[in-house]
Amino acid sequence: MNDPIQQSAIETDWAVRMRQGMPSSDRWAYLDHAAVAPLPSVAAEAINDWVADALANGATDWGHWRDRVESLRCSAAKLLGASSEQVAVIRNTTEGVGLVAEGLDWQAGDNLVVPECEFPSNLYAWQHLKDRGVDVRVLPVHLDHVDYDQIEAAVDARTRLVAISWVGFRTGFRIDPTRVARIAHHHDAWLFLDAIQGLGAFPIDVEAMEIDALAADGHKWLLGPEGAGVFYVRPALLDQLRPLGLGWNSVRHAGDFTNTDLDLKPHAGRYEGGTYNMPGIAGLAASVDWFNQLGIERISGQILELTTELSERLESIGAEVASDRSPDHCSGIVSFELPGHSPRDLQRACRDRDVVVNSRDGRLRASPHAYSSSGDIDRLIDVLEGVA
Repeated sequence: MNDPIQQSAIETDWAVRMRQGMPSSDRWAYLDHAAVAPLPSVAAEAINDWVADALANGATDWGHWRDRVESLRCSAAKLLGASSEQVAVIRNTTEGVGLVAEGLDWQAGDNLVVPECEFPSNLYAWQHLKDRGVDVRVLPVHLDHVDYDQIEAAVDARTRLVAISWVGFRTGFRIDPTRVARIAHHHDAWLFLDAIQGLGAFPIDVEAMEIDALAADGHKWLLGPEGAGVFYVRPALLDQLRPLGLGWNSVRHAGDFTNTDLDLKPHAGRYEGGTYNMPGIAGLAASVDWFNQLGIERISGQILELTTELSERLESIGAEVASDRSPDHCSGIVSFELPGHSPRDLQRACRDRDVVVNSRDGRLRASPHAYSSSGDIDRLIDVLEGVA
């Protein structure tokens, strides 16, 4: 398409459609998707359908809702660049971290590498391995700005795993998973990626990026409800990861309760031991389907445009932006300070004006999504200028 006017109209229509799918935008300038996002209409409708069905019919239509599990698995696989058999449906990122931390056959003298800036869930599970003789190499970093050379220097022949976030939760520093994977693989180690701050905001291809295992739940950038997420493990590594929480649903003959043979599913479904969070899964499946329809590349481009605009507007009023906004490292998170003002006080002032931001590490953190608008940014700037 060569007509710039027609192209602009199409882009505007796309943005309007996405914003119309987010009823929260009628009231709120919601710039806090790095914490807990509001639900889109499609997710709310799916959850309400489950509630209405359970209320009227009990479990008589359970098979239909079980199909939503497979729908989420397939939609998430498409988003990840994986096959559906490589994806498990889990409750949250923490569960996925634990599947790897407790599933690997660690030996005394093994080590792993993890930056100190990780979200606690991606630290505690690894630190918990110390009493098994695992050397947990926690890398000191500035903010969450990870240095590849520092990772390379920490990895050696006894390294079993590098654990790292795709996007840091503090200032939104985004790493190149492929580059970290190749450092790990050069030493026959795994890469585990905490993807919660990137999945739904940026395109990903787990095979091309050589990611060994990944976890993310859906209540941030995927615009899903809390309590539903996805876990990926590279097929060649499946049998190296001892499954935890085994139950009736871990085996090939799931549902045949008279057969007690331990015959594990030959795919990532073996990690789904028991019953599912059906309403949460229904909501997340609807959101991920919506994302696949909208196009993750377009979503990503819009997020980066908005955060660039936000960073420039913040600097124009004297705010100090801590986030790395270079093309290789920028993300949907903008961390900033307004000198002389308490971040918590500013956060409360924003909430009083229906502007939602958060604070981390003594800074304000704003995280717009693709449906956010320049008008939302105007509302944030107006509040900040009003107290400055």
